[in-house]
Amino acid sequence: MPSRHELVSHERRVRRAAARWRLSLLKDPKPFGKVLEHGGYMLRMDGTSDIVFGNTRYKFDADLADIERYLEQLEAQEDEG
Repeated sequence: MPSRHELVSHERRVRRAAARWRLSLLKDPKPFGKVLEHGGYMLRMDGTSDIVFGNTRYKFDADLADIERYLEQLEAQEDEG
């Protein structure tokens, strides 16, 4: 399990990467149950406030690695097109 400092640093990196796509990283303010075990994060579109990732099975169901993979897919799609 990462230390608190490592987690905060990782969140900052993901927030910066998301900001390039005009997305905001949202963190569940009171994680419990499934959220605490498997996720705790979502991505929201800045202009519309639509949730674009992290609410498939339940709210805040993505972890930071899931968010990073999603952002990498966006990057790969942009490179292709």
